[in-house]
Amino acid sequence: MRTYLVIIFSYFFVFSLNAAVKTGVSAPAFTLIDSAGASHSLSDFVGKYVVLEWTNHRCPFVVKHYREGHMQALQESMTDKGVVWLQINSGAKGKQGYLEAEQAQRLSEIQGFKSTAYLIDSTGEVGRLYDARTTPHVFLIDPEGLLIYQGAIDSIKSVKVSDVDLAENYLVAAYESHTNGEQIAKSTTKPYGCRVKY
Repeated sequence: MRTYLVIIFSYFFVFSLNAAVKTGVSAPAFTLIDSAGASHSLSDFVGKYVVLEWTNHRCPFVVKHYREGHMQALQESMTDKGVVWLQINSGAKGKQGYLEAEQAQRLSEIQGFKSTAYLIDSTGEVGRLYDARTTPHVFLIDPEGLLIYQGAIDSIKSVKVSDVDLAENYLVAAYESHTNGEQIAKSTTKPYGCRVKY
């Protein structure tokens, strides 16, 4: 029974709202190399909305969003509007979900990612800078470089694909509110998922 509870806890990891980076302040600067070998700096995208999505393809919570193309469709919808979408893998070498650049590029092709880039953060430096805790854990940065949303992708903490369409998507809600000049109702939420494997 004890072993079973430990397994459940490890998969359904939920964190408090206490974030290292405060919502409403300038997003920390960083530079990372993507799966194709290109360098990307946050400063490259001033004037655009930027989504940071921490990911691990072996995490069941991530699989939930990618298995039937939900996350890919969301990536495409937002990038079509000019949003920059950066997937970030902060998994350390030897840990679950770690990918070399070539492996990440192949995964992108197989799963049909529609993000702007898949960034490799195997040292965990950028993940710790943002206090990225789970996969998925998402952050939304406005065109002025301010962090305007951070937390869970949506409102249902499960690994069931069927829950994606039932949940409130916090990222989309934040983006739509901000672009409409409205206050974001939920600018910080509890991230849920698998622990980032630093």
